Amino acid sequence: MSETTVITRRLSLAPDVDLAQLLGRNDDHLRTLESQFDVRIVARGHDVMLKGDERQVVKAERALTQLAELVRTGAPLRTMEVRAAARMVSDDEAADVKSVFADAISVPSRKKWITPKTVGQKRYVDAIRSHDMVFGIGPAGTGKSFLAVAMAVNSLMKREVARIVLTRPAVEAGERLGFLPGDLYEKVHPYLRPLYDALYD
Repeated sequence: MSETTVITRRLSLAPDVDLAQLLGRNDDHLRTLESQFDVRIVARGHDVMLKGDERQVVKAERALTQLAELVRTGAPLRTMEVRAAARMVSDDEAADVKSVFADAISVPSRKKWITPKTVGQKRYVDAIRSHDMVFGIGPAGTGKSFLAVAMAVNSLMKREVARIVLTRPAVEAGERLGFLPGDLYEKVHPYLRPLYDALYD
């Protein structure tokens, strides 16, 4: 069994970092990072002390540094972004949190901007930008349809495309719809429902 080396690191943040945004209300963002990495984090002005297992402290420091760079761009920081950043840094040492969250997709909705939340989603969005046809494979709820529709709407707004064509396979994919009575719209609507939900969200 490997020994745990407890260390203390000091991180000096740039003076132009908005601490209220970075640390969160009542240091909520620091508490989130503490629970994600199992370290102790104390902020005194722009100086931050991190204490815990060496490997975890290094990861927490990397996450905090990248989140600070993101805040410097003026991007809002919420708990969900802090958690996502912690996951990214834990999974991939070379993960660039700033480039993932800074990739904003403009859409005419109450959300205004949609951003990837993981490195995989960032790669997916980049693939959609650079290829005419992209196959997204993954579990339900990972953003495949949502991001594809957001990119389609964004392209429509930029007049890169003239229209959006929504299609779905006629083969059931777990819906168990059985026989569908009614006209063409009533027959097709259940298959297109996830795309409509993403379009009107």
